Amino acid sequence: MAEKHFFEIMGEEAPGVNKAFFDLVGSIQKDAGLDEKTFQLIYIAIKAANGEIGPVAAHAGMAKKAGATREEVRGAVIVTMMTNGVTGIASCLGPALDAYDKA
Repeated sequence: MAEKHFFEIMGEEAPGVNKAFFDLVGSIQKDAGLDEKTFQLIYIAIKAANGEIGPVAAHAGMAKKAGATREEVRGAVIVTMMTNGVTGIASCLGPALDAYDKA
């Protein structure tokens, strides 16, 4: 059996906190002044710079659904080399492209 994602656990254990978190996320997306594709690509770059594989993979699929090309998703990860060295590319490039291809 697959292990529960922490959002599932938070939704069960702290539904008010879970709702508040997603309300905040929705407000940020709405008020950021960015189209969905750009928002997702920026999010991928930020998470890749931190080496966060799960969010990068999840948002690669969201970026594809928002109209991002595979090259744009790849670029969002690669650009992190300018600020964080190879950390993001080493841990996140493969998972990002795999998730994009499967979305």
